[in-house]
Amino acid sequence: MSSTLPLKKREQAVTVPQILARKSAGRRVTVLTAYDYPTARLLDGVRDLDIILVGDSLGMVELGYDTTVPVTMDEMVHHSKAVRRGVRRALVVADMPFISYQTSEADAVRNAGRLLQEGGANAVKLEGGAAIAPTIRRLVECGIPVMGHIGMTPQSVNLMGWRVQGRSEEDADRILRDAIAVQESGAFAIVLELIPMDLARRISEKLSIPTIGIGSGPSCDGQVLVISDMIALHGEDEPAYKHVRHYANVGVAIREAAEGYCRDVRAGSFPDEGESFR
Repeated sequence: MSSTLPLKKREQAVTVPQILARKSAGRRVTVLTAYDYPTARLLDGVRDLDIILVGDSLGMVELGYDTTVPVTMDEMVHHSKAVRRGVRRALVVADMPFISYQTSEADAVRNAGRLLQEGGANAVKLEGGAAIAPTIRRLVECGIPVMGHIGMTPQSVNLMGWRVQGRSEEDADRILRDAIAVQESGAFAIVLELIPMDLARRISEKLSIPTIGIGSGPSCDGQVLVISDMIALHGEDEPAYKHVRHYANVGVAIREAAEGYCRDVRAGSFPDEGESFR
């Protein structure tokens, strides 16, 4: 049985052409990550949210890995299926994990196909610039919509580290060329992660597809945040990233709720008679 909701329930779903049209209309694109059914269902009820990204960031924020590198295709398919069950309206984009597309175009098509067929995603996201452009082109030729991702690419953390990319003129020119190559290969949008604001502005002005920023300033055509960062899910243990704004402190709320529950159980005040079956 397919994990995709029936078409009659998805008639008002956000589409790739609509995301492309956001740029010319001057309407910023909104993106948040989700990795499970309840979160996806809640986010899908936010009418101004365009895209739900099943990011390989799940490896760090959900599975406890140190980086995104250990995330597997099976894990991405598993979480994409869970998200798909909770979404009727937003466009679902799933990350292709490390080594699922770099080895060959055939592997990329096969693995991207799994994310659409098994995972229920509407599109996939790949990291890389000019070097990966032929793979993006092949996926698009196969009818698979692709979002690009350049700048700081987490799957290459062992090569580049966690740091801002494009500070030098040479690196900035390379990243601009990467952005153009990704657009020319047929991607419908591109994530710009951890690059200087001026460079993000140059790229956004140069491209005709929407740029989605994360840690790259306000001049991009849209923004993406990891949901656990946005709601401070990990409480005081949350890393203090400059590009993150906490819109809620869910981590503290969960801890306080659990402490209240434990106090009531210890005191014998939960459950009371009204909370018990008779």
